[in-house]
Amino acid sequence: MTPLSAETEIRVRFSEVDMLTIVWHGHYVQYLEEGRQAFGEKYGLGYMQVYDQGFSIPIVKLNIDYKNSLKFEDSAIVETKFVNTDAAKLIFHYIIKNKHTGKLIATAETVQVFVDKEGQLSLTNPDFFSVWKKKWIRGN
Repeated sequence: MTPLSAETEIRVRFSEVDMLTIVWHGHYVQYLEEGRQAFGEKYGLGYMQVYDQGFSIPIVKLNIDYKNSLKFEDSAIVETKFVNTDAAKLIFHYIIKNKHTGKLIATAETVQVFVDKEGQLSLTNPDFFSVWKKKWIRGN
């Protein structure tokens, strides 16, 4: 089964680089966010769609492996892949590549959990997410 994935393009802005014109490492977290937003738009799992169902999905784990640097005015492609799990969480794997050279810039993973409007962690998949998985994931 091919994992669900989405791609988005990032263009490095001047405000994201240091005096050597290299992207500061913390900005890669924003690039991952843009990747998740692109995924949500493509598959109907955006932040507001989740919120409208009574949940938020905070990140509880983040890992980034930096391989190379981006510089001012570089363009990069962020590929965001959904990792299916039975647990009540969202797991995404990311690959960031320089758009023009194809050079691998970073790989990453995030884990998000479902929290209801009262701030309670959901230990089971919310109903709307189970319906979403049946629509998009074969074998559910």
